[in-house]
Amino acid sequence: MLKIGSYNIQKSIGLDGRRRPDRILTVLSEMDCDIIALQEADKRFGPRETTISPELIAEMTDYKAVPLATREASIGWHGNAILVRNTVSILDFKRLELPTLEARGAVMADLKFKGSLVRVAAMHLSVVGTYRKRQIASVMAQLHGHPYDLPTVLVGDLNEWWDTAQSLKLLETKYHVTTPGRSFPSPLPVASLDRIITSPEFRVLDSGVHRSGTSRIASDHLPVWARMRLEHARHARPKTVPELDEAVLLHT
Repeated sequence: MLKIGSYNIQKSIGLDGRRRPDRILTVLSEMDCDIIALQEADKRFGPRETTISPELIAEMTDYKAVPLATREASIGWHGNAILVRNTVSILDFKRLELPTLEARGAVMADLKFKGSLVRVAAMHLSVVGTYRKRQIASVMAQLHGHPYDLPTVLVGDLNEWWDTAQSLKLLETKYHVTTPGRSFPSPLPVASLDRIITSPEFRVLDSGVHRSGTSRIASDHLPVWARMRLEHARHARPKTVPELDEAVLLHT
């Protein structure tokens, strides 16, 4: 069983206008995910400093950040970060360039969780529909351009209001799109901007929007989650996964 979440944390600024990373980490602890993707984790300008320090993450949670940052003070790339439990091994990671008019990007990590290998990609897509379609096509091409494939989960703030959108139809050629529910704006959500997308090896058992007193004020988005099972026997990938020596692990 694997539980994955996604949370646009709005640079840790809550609805009261205060930057409170401790509230974000409280929400993550409430969610109790194995892997969680963050959007808007870093400040937008200057040195792009993280709004949640690795030290505070270690102090308040059982998570560590995939080392995606290109700047010393950051934990992400274009605001995208992936946190995993300390028991999850990070095998590989990559920053994905996206076609855009603004500063957008996506990230991915190959992980070992309870003996299984999975790939997780996190993204925060454009508010412009034409670019969302281009970005999804680019993410899919880059994910499947590796010398080996893995069971894959894509998560993030897709900035897409409608399940019938053409951008989501692009994903449906290879994945199943789960819309956990309305997540924006957090006080009275009307839009389902945040989604979790799975390759055929996964069976999504349950999903939802995390609502609590803290999550309603910690950011302008509510976090979403999905609980899933990896079902090896029912689906096969077209490419084989090479043997991975424990010595190549980046973090254990």
